[in-house]
Amino acid sequence: MDTIQIEILDPKARKLLKNLAEMNLISIRKPSDDGFLSLVNKIRAKAKNNPPSLDEITKEVEIVRAERYANSKKQGNH
Repeated sequence: MDTIQIEILDPKARKLLKNLAEMNLISIRKPSDDGFLSLVNKIRAKAKNNPPSLDEITKEVEIVRAERYANSKKQGNH
């Protein structure tokens, strides 16, 4: 069984899908409330209105790299 996600653009398509379901050719399920997906969508919406600058991204990357380097030195990997 293959699972796909479909976005319905035309209301006529919903009726066609319901007909296919009635003929037992497909099954239709409501999407589960995915907390992770909800969080990702919130972050995307926030970033859309106030995207981080290249400088902010660079600073964050440098912070993470410095932390990883420090941790690797503590463990003797460098």
